Amino acid sequence: MTSRSWVYLFFSTLLLGGISTIFVGFAVEWGRYSSLFLEFDVIEIISVAFWFLGVGFIFSLISQAGYFAYLTVHRFGLGIFKSLWGPVQILLTIFVLFDFIYLRYQAFAKQGDPLLPYVVPALLILLYGLIVAYFKMKQTNQAAFIPALFFMVAVSIIEWVPALRANEQNWLLLMIFPLLICNTWQLFILYKLNQASKRGSAK
Repeated sequence: MTSRSWVYLFFSTLLLGGISTIFVGFAVEWGRYSSLFLEFDVIEIISVAFWFLGVGFIFSLISQAGYFAYLTVHRFGLGIFKSLWGPVQILLTIFVLFDFIYLRYQAFAKQGDPLLPYVVPALLILLYGLIVAYFKMKQTNQAAFIPALFFMVAVSIIEWVPALRANEQNWLLLMIFPLLICNTWQLFILYKLNQASKRGSAK
């Protein structure tokens, strides 16, 4: 892939993370910031939006670091496990989902609390990962399904760890949506950029 494509990938993902966090931030904190819109306090709205933008840039950088780490691990996995790399990724995904539920429940649940609130987020992320993996398979081939699922579920949860440790609902929501958006974008756009680079080099 050309350096121009890498620059496009970096800045487009950075901008996507920043802008999405602005919208998610105002939605999550609507009770806190609704008065600014009712009073049409433009200066304060812009100030808060810039703060969310900066936070979104950080989320985007975490997403990009996770994606490139995944690409490296994926190459090593193919080299070490070869045809078994697919099943290994499935096992790792199950392991991460189990830890996501079990460790959070052990750390934050009070005696008598139901397990369901800790299971539902895992199921929703898994469902979203399955949907993204399906469309990734349609974009490329069947072999892309498991790696895409592993990235969207296991890697996204690992990237989410800073907010998970805080276990504050608004921060959990504020971080996960931009992460999933950035991860989805990178997963699909990298293939298109690679294809464009191949066509360019063939001319």
